[in-house]
Amino acid sequence: MTTQHTPSTTGAFGYTPEDEARLRNEFAQITSRYPAGHERSALIPMLHLVQSEDGYVAPRGIALCADALGLTRSEVSAVATFYSQFRRHPAGQYHVGVCTNALCAVMGGDDIWDAVSAHTGLASDETSEDGRISVERVECNAACDYAPVVMVNWEFFDNQTPASAVDLVTRLERGEDVTPTRGPETLPTFRENERLLAGFEDGRVDEGPGAGEPSLRGLRLAREHGWTAPTAVEEDSK
Repeated sequence: MTTQHTPSTTGAFGYTPEDEARLRNEFAQITSRYPAGHERSALIPMLHLVQSEDGYVAPRGIALCADALGLTRSEVSAVATFYSQFRRHPAGQYHVGVCTNALCAVMGGDDIWDAVSAHTGLASDETSEDGRISVERVECNAACDYAPVVMVNWEFFDNQTPASAVDLVTRLERGEDVTPTRGPETLPTFRENERLLAGFEDGRVDEGPGAGEPSLRGLRLAREHGWTAPTAVEEDSK
């Protein structure tokens, strides 16, 4: 949920002077990763940063990014509305995305979505009144080898069923720790992972398993058969 400030404690961009100074300092750290003259390339991680601050890309976050990069608010809004990871109203502490694209749907994704939606009483892109859970019917979670897949705060929960997905959401509603199938040992909050996406490390990169057997099978088959990607010379000769 967004942090509310009274008018007397906020500056021109809607943040307290202390929060604005901190965000501008972190903006500078982000833009320093890019070559001089290409600072606007920092916009996407900057939007993740303001989303970690407010729980969504709030109008004040758009205004601050625009001011920091010398862009118009409409230019920043065009980016924020193009990418589905950027929320336009407060996401829950745990944002649950159920994949219902082709393979996940065939494997039961629609049934999982129906079960999660019925359990929470939420439609896609809605947030619970207590701010703990938000849900989204996702077009693709990019994990077809583990279909059907649910993501929470962009962390994978693989090979789900309606019952396991509802159990996952129930545990989150109770405030219990849960462990993603791949990734950190305990699930970070939405804002914590948004800060990570902005490029600020959380020290958890070595926790939990990485790529699993289904993801590596193609690589192993290629090595067994000596298959390699075409070289530039081979491509040019075609």
